[in-house]
Amino acid sequence: MDDLEYIPIAALNQYIYCPHRCWRMFCAGEFIDNQYTIEGTSLHDRVHTLGEGSREETWQVRAIWLKSERYKLIGKADLIEVENGQWYPVEYKRGRKGEWDNDELQVCAQTLCLEEMTGQSISNGYIYYAHSHQRQLVEITNQLRQSAIATIQAVQTLLTTGEMPKAVKTKRCDGCSLFSRCLPGAVDKVGRYQEAT
Repeated sequence: MDDLEYIPIAALNQYIYCPHRCWRMFCAGEFIDNQYTIEGTSLHDRVHTLGEGSREETWQVRAIWLKSERYKLIGKADLIEVENGQWYPVEYKRGRKGEWDNDELQVCAQTLCLEEMTGQSISNGYIYYAHSHQRQLVEITNQLRQSAIATIQAVQTLLTTGEMPKAVKTKRCDGCSLFSRCLPGAVDKVGRYQEAT
């Protein structure tokens, strides 16, 4: 890891969602907007107005950079709050809670950075879903920590080797802005054709 540049925290989210998408974004430098990415960018533009303030007994700071030397992570937190001396990250997402745990893993990665930066142990974070205007508690369990560390290592390998993961057709492809680039259904058909010949 000494020779590797810092891993963007967002790359972990993308990797858990789809390793092939992560490769396209962070190795090949490809990105295409669709309605979901535009909505997400708009939300983050509003959230990422640098500043700090208080809400009742909670101190808040927005758009702060997080960094971990131990895990070689870097990324901008949407919101960090401190309540009764306890720090925790709040990640903003455009939709509603999905079926996958990539958002929770992103909050955990932010927590790993925040723990290193503050010297405090952090047991919780939150995801704020703009569609429902609700916060979801994310418990930073040992299992989630281990999953985040394993994903960091997988993304490190991906970025170091540059080896493209196979495009695999799943339900997640339906909303992917890069679907037209990887065409996972076509890859499957070609593979079946080659096996038959």
